Amino acid sequence: MAETAHRAHPSPSTYWVIAGILAVVTAIEIAVPSISALDPVKVPLLWALAAVKFFAVVGFFMHLRYEKKLYRTLFFFGVFGVFPLFIVVLLTFNAL
Repeated sequence: MAETAHRAHPSPSTYWVIAGILAVVTAIEIAVPSISALDPVKVPLLWALAAVKFFAVVGFFMHLRYEKKLYRTLFFFGVFGVFPLFIVVLLTFNAL
C-alpha cells in the first residue's frame, strides 16, 4: 500500500505562538462580560471567540490540520452532524 505524504508538523515555536494567541483570546473572553457597551453582541462574540479557540486547538494541537483530508472530513462531519441529531432527539421527546 502506498503511503501518502503528510505535511510537515510545525516547529515548537509555532506551538508557542498558537498558545499565546489562545491566551489572548481567553483574556478577551474573560473581559467581554464586564464591558457594558458590548451588551447587544456579547453572546455572539463569545461564541465566535470559542469557535476560534476550538479550531486552533483542533487544527494545531490535535494535529488535524496535518492529517489526511479523510480524517478532517470525518471529524467535521461528526462535529457539525451532532446539531441536527440533537434537534431530532429533542423533537422525539417533545422537549423543543
